Amino acid sequence: MTKLLEVKGLHAGYGQTKVLHGIDFSIEQGSVTTLLGANGAGKTTTLRALCGMIRRSGDVLLNGEQINRKQTEDIVRVGVAHVPDGRGTFTRQTVEENLQLGAMTRGDKAAIAQDMELVFSYFPILKERRTQQAGLLSGGEQQMLAVGRALMLRPKLMLLDEPSFGLAPMITREIFEIFRELNRKEKVSMLVVEQNAQIALDLADQAYLLETGRIVFSGRADDIRDDENLRKAYLGY
Repeated sequence: MTKLLEVKGLHAGYGQTKVLHGIDFSIEQGSVTTLLGANGAGKTTTLRALCGMIRRSGDVLLNGEQINRKQTEDIVRVGVAHVPDGRGTFTRQTVEENLQLGAMTRGDKAAIAQDMELVFSYFPILKERRTQQAGLLSGGEQQMLAVGRALMLRPKLMLLDEPSFGLAPMITREIFEIFRELNRKEKVSMLVVEQNAQIALDLADQAYLLETGRIVFSGRADDIRDDENLRKAYLGY
């Protein structure tokens, strides 16, 4: 498979505090990759660094093009969509307005309208709520809206930060099944940061384990899921 994203020697942190210590990883075109580790390992920092939201150094290549010197808005324009922890919905705007904001870098109005219908086909509840303020949605519906807004970018790569956080198990399973369909049918590549390692490994093709800002293991998600010693040592189950 072709590499969509290549990360080499990525360092990042906040102020004088270093969080990532030169990590290397890659994501194959059309695949789902998960980044796992304990709280404080640097998972969210990795996503923020890829988006240019924090101070970082190292090489980040998307389809062979360096994007590590680009500003966040320019990284969005080349097709990297970030669904942050906490969902990041615009609570005073309607569902439809939130989705339109996801396409603000695009000018193809007819295609934008088609993509909104595509979002509604995956998340029918959003169509029912399209004129409702986003802040009045349930937690699961807000997560769906955050993913839908990212899809409106037509992303090459979607970065998902703790998509199951605060959700009931049934809603989590529903959303992860939609992720599977988006990857299979729409060919959206994904990097998933997730505290629920079991559901993330069930979704992913490739997995990386992060510990105190360093990659300590990488391999097929199935191999990590089936290795009881590895799971107990790094994932706690």
